[in-house]
Amino acid sequence: YKIIKKKTNMNTYILYSTRPIREGEEEGIDYHYVTNEELHKFTIEGKVIESRTYQTTKGPWIYATIDDEQLKKTGDIITIGTLESYRNIKKYYKSKESTKVVPIYISIDEQELRKRAIEREKRQKVPNYEEVERRIKADNIDFSDENLRRCGITEKETFYNYDLDRCVAQILNYIDKNKEINKKIEFGEER
Repeated sequence: YKIIKKKTNMNTYILYSTRPIREGEEEGIDYHYVTNEELHKFTIEGKVIESRTYQTTKGPWIYATIDDEQLKKTGDIITIGTLESYRNIKKYYKSKESTKVVPIYISIDEQELRKRAIEREKRQKVPNYEEVERRIKADNIDFSDENLRRCGITEKETFYNYDLDRCVAQILNYIDKNKEINKKIEFGEER
């Protein structure tokens, strides 16, 4: 995801989270780190497009998409999220005919995912390997084949991260193709 962000000229939407900032992360780059009270204020203001709570080994952490200035930028926007967040963002934009939500699902072998997560966790002052395992188990449920089908994610939107460079190239090509389709629709041409 970080590589794709750097290789495109797309605007980036940064999610909000109540989880503590990890070693090496930056506010406004990785997430907007907010308190439960700040998130509650967004809810009262009607700015929460979607949110989800994870019961972690350190207590509940909330991740949310907030209707803020980031979404008011012109041009394409790229963000990261779960199938639940994709479904809710798609529902949010359904009434906005000029906006198309395009999924990109990146699949990775569970052993490779575990290896990368453990390596990232090793860099923390206080590694929490129990939380790594909880996240992997939760992801296996959240991103099950059944949930992918329910969201309409097909092989066309699925990219396998066995070879990082190849995967990135395939995703960039897919993004370019979708931009081209949107231009044709915008200018009244046939697909």
